[in-house]
Amino acid sequence: MMGDVSNHSIHHSTHHAPVRITDTTLRDGHQSLWATRMRTSDISGILDVIDSVGYYSLEVWGGATFDVCLRFLRENPWERLRQIKRKAQKTPLQMLLRGQNVVGYKNYPDDVLDRFIALACENGIDIFRIFDALNDNRNIESAIKFVKKHGGHAQGTLCYTISPVHTVEKFVEIAKEQVELGIDSICIKDMAGILSPTAAEKLVSALVKNVSVPIQIHSHATSGMAPASYLAGINAGAGAIDCAISSMAGFSSQPPVETMISMLEETCYATNLDKDALRKICKYFEDLAPQRMPSHHPSNIIDPEILIHHIPGGMISNLRSQLEQQGALDKLPEVLQELPRVRADMGYPPLVTPTSQIVGVQAVMNILAGERYAMVPQETRNYVKGLYGRPPAPIDPTIAKKILGDEVPISCRPADLIKPMLEETRKNAPADLVQTEEDLISYCLFPEQALEFFKWRRTPEKDRPRPPADIELENKKTTKTPSGILEKPVLERTDYDALHSLIDRIVELRISEMIIKREDISITLKGKNVEITASPSSNIPQTVNTKEITQNDGKAIDSDEQKGETIVAPLNGTFYISSAPDKPPFVKEGDIVKEGEPVCIVEAMKLFNQIKSPCNCKIIKIIGQHGKQVKKGDVLLFYEPSK
Repeated sequence: MMGDVSNHSIHHSTHHAPVRITDTTLRDGHQSLWATRMRTSDISGILDVIDSVGYYSLEVWGGATFDVCLRFLRENPWERLRQIKRKAQKTPLQMLLRGQNVVGYKNYPDDVLDRFIALACENGIDIFRIFDALNDNRNIESAIKFVKKHGGHAQGTLCYTISPVHTVEKFVEIAKEQVELGIDSICIKDMAGILSPTAAEKLVSALVKNVSVPIQIHSHATSGMAPASYLAGINAGAGAIDCAISSMAGFSSQPPVETMISMLEETCYATNLDKDALRKICKYFEDLAPQRMPSHHPSNIIDPEILIHHIPGGMISNLRSQLEQQGALDKLPEVLQELPRVRADMGYPPLVTPTSQIVGVQAVMNILAGERYAMVPQETRNYVKGLYGRPPAPIDPTIAKKILGDEVPISCRPADLIKPMLEETRKNAPADLVQTEEDLISYCLFPEQALEFFKWRRTPEKDRPRPPADIELENKKTTKTPSGILEKPVLERTDYDALHSLIDRIVELRISEMIIKREDISITLKGKNVEITASPSSNIPQTVNTKEITQNDGKAIDSDEQKGETIVAPLNGTFYISSAPDKPPFVKEGDIVKEGEPVCIVEAMKLFNQIKSPCNCKIIKIIGQHGKQVKKGDVLLFYEPSK
């Protein structure tokens, strides 16, 4: 399998070989611009042309694509990979692997990592770009070993960032360690587009002098420096660069491939890519963009603020999307000011998944709460405890004390503390839903999201609710006219999810009175009451209350009938009463709990926020429904303080 990759080995440009180009359109390009919402059908429609261009490799998998396939698109990420491999016969396929985090947001045990890599190789991945967010090589050593074991090309990674502790000498030291671990090549991963031409020249020159493996550069166009930095790096000895097709390039994506090959044509590094094929690909994604681009996508193409906040391209679109989900997009400027402060508190971690998510979401929570570190997700606690690895600089001791209390951080390789989980999960996983070994790995990595997908997959096609990403698209297309009426398409299919989405949109717009009429449904909103007249075949209830729709997914709450104090959702998210499907609930009705004990979880912005008891109390009533959406301020539980 790996013969193609060896034939595509990256040579140092000092040998005057053509520069090799990795195309990122099908992974990082749409992750950076479209919040990873590209469908497999979108990819299949143009893949044969992309395969004919003459790229060094195609980055098609990993990163956020795995999670988003399950969570939002209702697609099997493994089947996506198989379909791509069937069509892409000429060009090696590449994925982004988060080291011990695999494709998730926490460390997983070695047995899961081993089987994931084995299955990825079997299903078509040739090149694994392996990184650790903290550049802690202890977190990538197993991944490198398993990639080599299963016949893959192991590309090491330097997560590039700027801070008082990130120097050329330090990056070279990290690179030397990775060479000793057995990497085949190394990538300078500039997640935020902050690598300047001068810095690129210095870093590549130092790497060429000190390590023997080929060098590749990955950057984002956010600051506008990337094309110049690529050229400086190539002249210094880098043999490969990452680009995207121009209609999927620029801003928080990669530099456009057409621009770079034009710049290189007049040098000894000319690429010889098929320009006619590139024109077809460009037009394809240009036509597709209006259907997939998020409504909050910015109009400007250069963001000089990136040099201050250092948010990577893959996160910037998600950050806007997450703030929009919280109804707080107007808080973005404050979050961008807070983010560098949080990063300094946390010891200057490079901002790449998962640390970008941890630092970014913590900054969001500091702003939303109005108090720094008043809300701290479990992932932030784990980071401070050392469970993600060694931070580049010491964490602010005052902040660490506030978050951990008297807990002592660990000092060993984090994965050494994790028990093997594959066999136990195999025994406990629901056999009627987990059909293949790929399903089992998906379930290990994302238990809640995988189960939700498996149940959706088992449902007869005619009865399936539409994928969340399709409902997002409906909201994007829905516009408010001066008369206050939402124009079509209001409902493309009269199912409960569509109604739920529509009511959320009505409430968001704060329209006090409106009437919507379609051939099969009529909706009248007056105040809180929604009157619905639907066709007899529809399963939509005829009369509902907006509070019943938007709060706890239809489970009505009448606080007058309840006694006791309430615990409410601190932000919009998904309610969980247990930490995993096979784990017992945190609390049951009637339980006595102590102050500070967790009672439930609200997952928001991909992080899990443990909601803790405010005092010693008795749980009277659990209102939230496991796995269902809640909004900020929704009642989750009723409790009675203990005397």
